[in-house]
Amino acid sequence: MLAAGQALAAGIDLSKPYGDKYGCINRNGQQVAADKMLLLTDKELITAASACTFSNHQAQADGSLVVTEKCEAEGEEGQPTKFTIKRSAKDAKKLVVVDEDGNVMGEVARCR
Repeated sequence: MLAAGQALAAGIDLSKPYGDKYGCINRNGQQVAADKMLLLTDKELITAASACTFSNHQAQADGSLVVTEKCEAEGEEGQPTKFTIKRSAKDAKKLVVVDEDGNVMGEVARCR
């Protein structure tokens, strides 16, 4: 539970999954096909085209969480990459996932 403890220290609790509409629907396995899907757990980030497993978490002073992860896209292994997870400026209950280049991958809410 080290990852969850570090995520909690950053003010971001990933002990329960976060996702967009299709990410939450598919959190227990692929139940519906979706071109756009984002699911965030305490161990991984899953999109419609890739699955990324966290290898490191770093809490930042601003409350965000920088995650180093290794991604596989459609059967091909990728290089380790970093994402930043932070609270949404519009809704404090939501999280925003941003890639290394500063591109917003999506906004997610806690799955019900």
